[in-house]
Amino acid sequence: MLEYLEKFISGMGFWSLDWGAVIMLTISVLLMYLAVKKGFEPLLLLPIGLGAFLTNLPGNGLLLPPVGETAGGLFYYISKGVELEIFPPLIFLGIGAMTDFSPLLSNPKTFLLGAAAQFGVFTALFFAVILGFQLNEAAAIGIIGGADGPTAIFLTLKLAPHLLGPIAVAAYSYMALVPLIQPPLMRLLTTEKERSVIMETPKKVSKKVKIIFPILIIFLGILIVPPAAPLLAMLMGGNLLRESKVVERLTNMAQNELINIITFFLGVCVGLTMTADKFLQIETIKIIGLGVIAFGFSTIGGLLLGKLMYIMTKGKVNPLIGSAGVSAVPMAARVAHNVAQETNPNNYLLMHAMGPNVAGVIGTAIAAGVLIAIFGK
Repeated sequence: MLEYLEKFISGMGFWSLDWGAVIMLTISVLLMYLAVKKGFEPLLLLPIGLGAFLTNLPGNGLLLPPVGETAGGLFYYISKGVELEIFPPLIFLGIGAMTDFSPLLSNPKTFLLGAAAQFGVFTALFFAVILGFQLNEAAAIGIIGGADGPTAIFLTLKLAPHLLGPIAVAAYSYMALVPLIQPPLMRLLTTEKERSVIMETPKKVSKKVKIIFPILIIFLGILIVPPAAPLLAMLMGGNLLRESKVVERLTNMAQNELINIITFFLGVCVGLTMTADKFLQIETIKIIGLGVIAFGFSTIGGLLLGKLMYIMTKGKVNPLIGSAGVSAVPMAARVAHNVAQETNPNNYLLMHAMGPNVAGVIGTAIAAGVLIAIFGK
């Protein structure tokens, strides 16, 4: 009996804990704290924190591969959804089903603001190369500037899977920090007069246009940037379900059950990659810093084009909507609206800002496709 007791005690994970694991467990608890207490992207940071906590507990066996007839660990199989690049596109199906592109379609020129907000992607890529990252790694880091977590994960899996943990954490952390990062830049780069501009009421968009739009984007996007096909197909496919108004069950499935289940598994699987040997590296600190550069310059790119539109339209465009060109939907649009109301309480900018905001989702997917086409194997 004593022999079995000794075997049980010797098999406990406590004896295998090292300082690296302790540090990572602390980081994982911090992520969960930020999600629960501060509300920072809780839908992703909480599962990521949980995954990081689990993977750094010695002897958990969650990712053990199968040996002979012995089954592998639970998350060995679930993580295939990430490794095989299935989960990120499925997230896009849900996003498409929840997104109303009417603000963009009623004012098509705001599509350019979504494109301008990709400036930070390529700026961060440039700085990442200077800091010693390989081109494929730099491209994966740069996509943080798009402020789109699923796209960042998808691109990183394609170009630099060994950096998945830090890039995913940086992407979602900065998405959560939109209300802190963007307003100072918005006030710095725009005048009080520009911020007070009240834009005209958006035009109504017909059902016919709403249905043609996702089909057209799939057609043009995939022909121009084939590597973006999985993201664009799912994003616009989900939107087609929404706008068709004939498959309510499928639309509800994509908006609720599917995206909720995939979001949880995607987050936990990303967290499971955050082991001490991969995460506690100098590269992680560099990636966190480059993420700030990426996000900041994306905001600046959108604001500068917004100012140009303000000048060209003789004051009819509020340049603040340019900051919403990053694809943190709808948070970036709300921040633009809130900053506008600080200057003019009667200025309701939300629907106008949603145009470049949803354009940013498409723009980031296309930017990811371009980077895959250039730097992918």
